[in-house]
Amino acid sequence: MNDTRTSTPTSVVQGEGDYRYEITNDWAKVPPGLEWREVGSVAIDDKDNVYVFNRGGKHPVMVFDSDGNFLRGWGEDIFTHAHGAYFAPDGTLYMTDDFDHTVRQCTVDGKVLATFGVPNRPSGYMSGEPFNRCTHTALAPNGDLYVSDGYRNACVHKYSPDGKLLLTWGGPGTEPGQFNLPHNITCDADGWVYVADRESHRVQVFDGNGKYETQWNNLHRPSGLYMPPGKCPVCYIGECGPVLPVNRESPNLGPRVSIVDNKGKLLARFGDVNGSGNAPGQFISPHGITVDSRGNIYVGEVSATAWPQLKPNEPVPQPLHSLRKMTKLPA
Repeated sequence: MNDTRTSTPTSVVQGEGDYRYEITNDWAKVPPGLEWREVGSVAIDDKDNVYVFNRGGKHPVMVFDSDGNFLRGWGEDIFTHAHGAYFAPDGTLYMTDDFDHTVRQCTVDGKVLATFGVPNRPSGYMSGEPFNRCTHTALAPNGDLYVSDGYRNACVHKYSPDGKLLLTWGGPGTEPGQFNLPHNITCDADGWVYVADRESHRVQVFDGNGKYETQWNNLHRPSGLYMPPGKCPVCYIGECGPVLPVNRESPNLGPRVSIVDNKGKLLARFGDVNGSGNAPGQFISPHGITVDSRGNIYVGEVSATAWPQLKPNEPVPQPLHSLRKMTKLPA
């Protein structure tokens, strides 16, 4: 991996061949008074507008065009804790609020069309019932909805397009088909389901009915997943770094962004091999990840939560970056 710093101190170029990116921290032009604390997730619509699902800002959802210009904000009367955002083929957004234990289907202007789960009424701890701190959503090509659930559950729920719960699979553990914090989920064009099993350091792969197929290893706390629509050979993965005192200074564990093929083979990896940081080309906690039509990657980070865990003896930088844009460069 090459790491060539540009003349602009706010960006850095990493990668090689088909996977070269200019990484910047200052893409979004956030109006004064609307700044967020950290970013739970990012989604892209069919016009390449970017929906930043954030924590601590005036608007939990802030929308920017591809140049970073602020368009609108909404969600202050809806969401309590931004976690997952997914733009569906029908032009709606599925927004996962883990503190509220719900998934809401919204228009791009913030009208709530449907709510999955009962607000502020979690299911029992590790009960397998929807939801207890659900984390993310994905849609299969046939319209089935999958929800990863979550911090206080260890399963995946499958819903029909009309909102009927069809099945649930999983349970706490480390065996195939079990989960230790299912943190993110995505589907491919064939309807296979990919689950970021974060604390087991793997991505598990299932058919559309929850049958275990395989797993991808050689990852560290995978948190963000994204597969572009259509027949796609790659998956983008945001990996969190180590937070234990014994290994948080260890190199080669992240935080980082990885690109793998549809068999899990590593194609490219980005970040500082020496660990976390606030500078361009470094990451703090890649929590949500998405890609626009040009191949540019957007990485949302829960930086304010992660910094004290990663660097307990260092003051929190100001500003603390939590949204990075990786602009794809010609090969």
